[in-house]
Amino acid sequence: MLTINTLRVLGVEERFLRYVKVDTQSDPASKTCPSTEKQKNLGTLLVKELSAMGITDAHLDAHGYVFATIPANSDKHVPTVCFCSHMDTSPDCSGAGVKPIIHRDYQGEDLVLPDDPSIVIKPTDHADLKNQVGNDIITASGTTLLGADDKAGIAEIMTAAELLMTHPEIKHGTIKILFTPDEEIGRGVDRVDLNKLGADYAYTIDGETAGSIEDETFSADGVTVTISGVSVHPGFAKGKLQSAIKIAAEIIAGLPTDRLSPESTEGREGFVHPVSLTGHVEQAVIEFIVRDFTDDRLHTHEAELEAIVKSTLSRYPGCTYHFEVKEQYRNMKQVLDKHPQVMAIGLEAIERAGMQPIRRSIRGGTDGSRLSFMGLPCPNVFAGGHAFHGKQEWVSVQDMEKAVRTILHIAALWEEQA
Repeated sequence: MLTINTLRVLGVEERFLRYVKVDTQSDPASKTCPSTEKQKNLGTLLVKELSAMGITDAHLDAHGYVFATIPANSDKHVPTVCFCSHMDTSPDCSGAGVKPIIHRDYQGEDLVLPDDPSIVIKPTDHADLKNQVGNDIITASGTTLLGADDKAGIAEIMTAAELLMTHPEIKHGTIKILFTPDEEIGRGVDRVDLNKLGADYAYTIDGETAGSIEDETFSADGVTVTISGVSVHPGFAKGKLQSAIKIAAEIIAGLPTDRLSPESTEGREGFVHPVSLTGHVEQAVIEFIVRDFTDDRLHTHEAELEAIVKSTLSRYPGCTYHFEVKEQYRNMKQVLDKHPQVMAIGLEAIERAGMQPIRRSIRGGTDGSRLSFMGLPCPNVFAGGHAFHGKQEWVSVQDMEKAVRTILHIAALWEEQA
């Protein structure tokens, strides 16, 4: 324990600055895996760096997954533990040409981003900035996101890997490393080979505030509503035309605004959120995401949404609709509660790294949600980034260093308790 906390954590800042300059934005419209070939550029770089550490099996597979193994250095029978982060960045904001800026010895001021001075990161808007006085804050320059989600996690795992390879006094079992593509578009583990990975338990390093660990996510569905209207030449349309686009707009306008929307919910409240509207007079398609922490409430929200659709369509007797629900992921707490040691070790590791553990629920999902239901129990540990998916994204170098130590403590604790 003392060894880990007194280790010099070198390289995490440099790695992070290097990784964010690689454009890895994923594309939800693509049908390939990975959804963008450029994600493999980062994967190739990571494999090269892992190999340079002396990790002999590091490789990038055809689907864009990076696998690597740090061999055990303990005589005990220790469960195999995986650390996982995703390589892609969000489609919501450009990740091309990221110019990271380091704000040394931050003193609580507003951070004005030079390439677009209208982008200002204010402590009044970012509560965690108030805890960063004296630290080094990394932001983008104002025209792109930063990519801390989740290149901070990648830099932390890579730094921890190098420390484990060069410090045999830290006893651990077999450690697996997994870097995934396409997490931001919900396809991060679609093609992962868990048999090849060979892990018993895992931790995604993809959370926010230093000291936080999350064992609960939303349960999530996608809903596609397809409206079939009646198309008639507009010059002869009176009493006949029933525009699918206008009907779709009415459905969206009929959604509650004071509840059940992302704009009006927080904490453990769920929501129904339209994310896409496409079509023409004859047919229109609305894509929704539906979220809540329990499956029962999720289904209740879907029933309310369909009731709004039915009510709207009742005014258009010539039109029909199709309502399709697709499961996206489920609340990982359903799995993790059956494996309490995974969270217990995560919480103790954070404490040993000098922080007060913060147990949280995620108003979203991670690769860990689906991995847990695929048989690999996987809570989510902080990576230190904030304001994901936008130009105000930022991360603290010191928080990244704390994440590295937390990873090392997790590895050591599994060996201690074996």
